[in-house]
Order: sequence, then C-alpha cells, then structure tokens
Amino acid sequence: MHKSNGVRAVRVYLVIMDETEEARGALRFATRRAAKTDGVVHILALVERQPFVAFGAVQATIEDEARTRAEVLATAAAGSVLSQSGAMPVIAVMQGEGPKVVRAYLAAHEEVAALVLGAAREGHPGPLVSHFAAQGLGALPCPLFIVPGGLSEADIDRLS
Repeated sequence: MHKSNGVRAVRVYLVIMDETEEARGALRFATRRAAKTDGVVHILALVERQPFVAFGAVQATIEDEARTRAEVLATAAAGSVLSQSGAMPVIAVMQGEGPKVVRAYLAAHEEVAALVLGAAREGHPGPLVSHFAAQGLGALPCPLFIVPGGLSEADIDRLS
C-alpha cells in the first residue's frame, strides 16, 4: 500500500475492545495481521453512557468507574499486542453509543484499513457485528473483518 507521494502507508487494523472472548479473538487476529503486513493495531475501548442518576456526585463516580474499567481493559489489550508483535498499538477510550463512536473514530482516522470485530460463539453475534454487518456495511470507509467466536487460537493464527 503506497500513498501517492511515494511514502508507504501503514496498514491499520481497528479493534473494538471489551471484556468478551470474541473481542480477544478479534485482537489476536488483528495483531497477527498487522505483524504480517507491517501494520499497526488501534484499540478502541468504548464507555457506554451510564443511566442517569439524580445525584450528580453518584453519576460522576459511576462514569469515572466505567471509564477507568475501559482504560484498564485497553491497557491490558495493548500489553497483549506488544508481547505478541513487539509493536505498541494506538489506544483510544471514547464514550457514547457503540456504532456512533466507531463511525466517528473511522471518520477521524482515515488511515484505518480494516475494522476487526469478533462474533460471539453462540446466539446473537454481538451489537457491533449485528449493526455493521446488517445495517452499516455499505457505508463503512474500510473492509469489515468478522472473526468467528468458535475459532481456536490456532485457527486464528492460521487464518490471519
């Protein structure tokens, strides 16, 4: 992949990180693809808006705790990427509704070459997979990679 000015563009794989097994599978896939393509991983941890609480101090505490959990999760994921590939990923923590935040991130980061999501092993594939695969795929500025939840680490390694 080259830019028109002759400078090599870096392939960027965006992973949405949460506490699910499918997010870890997506992270592994993206990390291995980035290593094989001299690319980089971007990790986006989402902080869902918290339900309104009448007491402002309680609301602020709930929101701070949610953001802290997301930051810890993103930092742990970054450590995993670093240990697997030797490259430090870009980390972002953003608050809001998942699909809107992902679209905003993609709009602000035109260098993203692929959005990598993991689907749940059973049942509903997950809200982001459902949204982008069913409703928003045609409007994405990059390809969508969906890593099936039933894949083992060896399968992910082989396919990435």
